[in-house]
Amino acid sequence: MVKIISPQILHKTEVQGVEIVENGAEAIAAALRRMESRFGGVPRDGFTVNEFVAFEPKLGHEMIFGYRFAPDFGPIVSFGPGGIYTEYLASKFRAGAANLILSPCVSDQKTLETLLKENVVYGLLCAGLRNTEPELDPDVLRDAIQRFLDAADALSAAGIGEFEVNPMVLSRAGELVALDCLVTLKDFSSMGLAQDEEGLPINMAQRTRPVREIGRILKPVSAAIIGVSEKSINNGRIILRNLIQNGFDTSRLYVVKAGIDSIDGCRCVPDVASLPEKVDLFVLVIPAAATPPTLADIARHDKAWTIIVIPGGLEEKAGSGEIVAEMRKALAEARAQGKGPLINGGNCLGIRSVPGKYNTLFIPEYKLPMPKGRVEPLALISQSGAFAVTRLSKHQNINPKYALTLGNQMDLTVGDYLDYLAKDPELHVFAVYVEGFKPLDGEKTLRACRRISDSGRSVIFYRAGRTQAGAGAAASHTASIAGDYPVTKQLLSQAGGIVCDSLDEFDDAVTLFTLLDGRKARGNKLAAVSNAGFECVAIADNLGGMALSSFGEATRSTLGEIFKNARIADIVDIHNPVDLTPMAGDDAYDGAFRAAMFDPGSDLGIVGIVPLTGMMNSLPADSSVHGEDITREDSLGVRYGELIGETDKPFVAVVDTGPLYDPLCQELERRGIVVFRTADRALKMLELWRKSPAGRVD
Repeated sequence: MVKIISPQILHKTEVQGVEIVENGAEAIAAALRRMESRFGGVPRDGFTVNEFVAFEPKLGHEMIFGYRFAPDFGPIVSFGPGGIYTEYLASKFRAGAANLILSPCVSDQKTLETLLKENVVYGLLCAGLRNTEPELDPDVLRDAIQRFLDAADALSAAGIGEFEVNPMVLSRAGELVALDCLVTLKDFSSMGLAQDEEGLPINMAQRTRPVREIGRILKPVSAAIIGVSEKSINNGRIILRNLIQNGFDTSRLYVVKAGIDSIDGCRCVPDVASLPEKVDLFVLVIPAAATPPTLADIARHDKAWTIIVIPGGLEEKAGSGEIVAEMRKALAEARAQGKGPLINGGNCLGIRSVPGKYNTLFIPEYKLPMPKGRVEPLALISQSGAFAVTRLSKHQNINPKYALTLGNQMDLTVGDYLDYLAKDPELHVFAVYVEGFKPLDGEKTLRACRRISDSGRSVIFYRAGRTQAGAGAAASHTASIAGDYPVTKQLLSQAGGIVCDSLDEFDDAVTLFTLLDGRKARGNKLAAVSNAGFECVAIADNLGGMALSSFGEATRSTLGEIFKNARIADIVDIHNPVDLTPMAGDDAYDGAFRAAMFDPGSDLGIVGIVPLTGMMNSLPADSSVHGEDITREDSLGVRYGELIGETDKPFVAVVDTGPLYDPLCQELERRGIVVFRTADRALKMLELWRKSPAGRVD
């Protein structure tokens, strides 16, 4: 086999840069002459003459083993079908079935074994299809991939951006043999990275920032605001009043504003240097052009541990380079002396911290009433301020401990917050909206996610920006099959994260994982109740990995009495799902679902409420039209709210109707019941929860 060697030819087969010839000097010389003629104008380093390895040219016998250094996740390894059809096969199989994307920081041997069993190459070579003998020992394949994972750090330290073996073939002798490889070098400084003492790429900013002070931004005891209007209600004034209304100590809440002694009972000082103490938190609500010099001023005078920068445009505004550079210099000098400060933002809405007693989300209360009531073990972390406030608006019955908006992550990052908050035992659910990671912050996020999931808690992600553009123009097969979003999804999933494919799924997951917190599905047996035949069928059609439970004799007897009292015993049989028909009222609904849930063979439950029947109390009070009232003590909301306290089995409700019944859904959710609007959506999310670290019993 004769091959051309040229830095401009990455894929030789596609341009006739490979010839298979007889093993003789004359045949080889003729092939070399043909190639010299064919590539006369192409810069080349020469040719190689290689042994021809015989193998079966069928699916699975050509593989790709690839390493790539990704700016966000660091070294990653890929494996899947190889040869000239690499990209085609990757695009035709479902995500993860053909190509595995692995990271040395989260992909351990157990993870690798589990993923390989779902992989098409493993199935073809190692599973022994249709009672045939496996063509390759599974341990051989796993060990080959593991060697790539073990070598990843060494490749990074050597400055290698990509190392790809394609194809690796299964020879007729039953051995893995590399037929071709591609290596590209990378200047990691172009990614904003330096090297540590072992030569490994590092983000120096991650090492020099005083991230240990994040606690001060989450639970400050002193704060200052600049950008507060004295005479009108601007964003700064809204933030000031939010802090006051949340109970922040006004004796340690300052306003930087010259010419006035106080605003809303808070002391004013003429400039940053005049602050009477180094505050835990400084909030900047000033024009973008004034932000860099103010940040520099705060750093030079050492007046804040942490800063929330509301405005954006610090690095983007034309002509601001010199003043931004001065700001960066002042920050670096302050940090070199161990003074900080730590910055959240810019271009963000800031933070709402219940334990910190403050809210910088400058939305008027009448536009965005903040969730009240019990503080849930939830942290919402979002690059987008608008995304965060719309989630708070949609989930009025879920009051997160923290809602953090990061903006363009000029300093503090998603990984920083996850890493820090992972240590908070009161937080059980982390909901993360991310558009992109700063250099190596994806790797930091993976490590934090793994720690959280290993502790039985949940990290829910929505990853925006899913195009292949971030993968970099397919310079190699490895890059083209390991694009930006596929990498993110596979790696976060391997770290134990729940990666949602849609915004609706993200919202459902936040509700489900938060309200089911502390419950476990001891098995997969589902108890189901509905008053609509179509919904019973929909439940049976969408079980996923669950199975309908078989009711015991005591349960069947109880249901028989309920059917008799509801006068439906003559028209429906007792089975699971329980079909109550529209003739059943609230008593039958409550009794039947309780019986199904308390049955020893039931592990979890779903109750479908089609509330249009006149037999049910399903509307808000309106004495001029009807006598119903969903807040009555005998309402389903009250009854199912009580049921939550009587069993630790998880269950969800479905209300498949129009907006007239939104108040019923809100009343159920207010009492801690997870509500969906269709049965298939409910079961999909329940199955996701059941299989997650939060839901399963290991």
